[in-house]
Amino acid sequence: MSAPADARVAGLSVVVAGAGSIGRRHLRNLRDLGVGRLAACDPDPARRKAVADELGVAALAGLDEALDAGPPDAVLVCSPPVSHVSQALRAVDRGAHVFVEKPLAHSLAGVEELAARARAAARAVQVGYNLRFHPGIRQLKGLVDAGAVGRVLWLHGEFGFDLREWRPGRDYRTNYSARADLGGGIILDASHEIDYVLWLLGQPTEVVCMAGKVSGLEMDVADCATVLLRFPGGGPADGPQADIHMDCVQRVRRRACRIAGTEGTLVWDYDAREIQVFRAARKQWERLPYRFEENDMYVAELRHFLDCVLGRATPLVGLDEGRRALAVALAAQTAARERRVERLA
Repeated sequence: MSAPADARVAGLSVVVAGAGSIGRRHLRNLRDLGVGRLAACDPDPARRKAVADELGVAALAGLDEALDAGPPDAVLVCSPPVSHVSQALRAVDRGAHVFVEKPLAHSLAGVEELAARARAAARAVQVGYNLRFHPGIRQLKGLVDAGAVGRVLWLHGEFGFDLREWRPGRDYRTNYSARADLGGGIILDASHEIDYVLWLLGQPTEVVCMAGKVSGLEMDVADCATVLLRFPGGGPADGPQADIHMDCVQRVRRRACRIAGTEGTLVWDYDAREIQVFRAARKQWERLPYRFEENDMYVAELRHFLDCVLGRATPLVGLDEGRRALAVALAAQTAARERRVERLA
């Protein structure tokens, strides 16, 4: 007879590589989920001290040091994107399952190698697109798949929030989001929107993008972008179109999605905690409320990852999905830089 779920989770050893805001959140949630052995690593002594003092976990300087202390069952890679693939490879090679924060990387270099080595080692790799675990996005997915508004014609997604407010207590200029050398920029950092749009509509065929630095923020990467996607069609009609606006300059946080179909419209607003559905046949709006606290989706994605580590599930957002979102984000960057349409296979 298998051990109860909580006993199996309690027996796990997990290392979190990167003790910034998302790394600390994951450490707290892993502790609350009952993981018995937790450790963190970060090159910043102040961050190591903070997680050691707050959470009572071992805090080491580097991932290799943490791996040498005893091969863990799982590693969460929460460092800047430029380190994601190299750290994930080291973890897989030491026999660990891996959770990689979004974006999967800052380029596609090494991603195929990571996939091959993870496959050979039978290790799960999950990418941290936590909006897949948001009840609103999950309801949108169910409604689109069920044809609630007919065939999708177009989608508009939006995310915006002042970068200086993203991580309180930290100078935004030191964050990877503001630095090209660490894999930053709004397109990669806000690729949550790209991922969920691909989940809803599938693989696009074309990408167009306008991106640039429109604010006075001290950063050397784009702070505002609009990504246009075209999806395959069928029959006499073209496929759906999507436009995704993303920025880190709005003074009020905004995250929303609107989907128009042949038979109605779906509206999701992050702060509203409901989906609105307009059904053309009835000519009226319907509200579908849901309960939600922000940390819920982070807990849900880690609970799912632990199930993958224990062999009870396969990643909802695995390497294939993470690579797909990354490829579209990189194509958008190229389209903006070269001022051309990027065609995807």
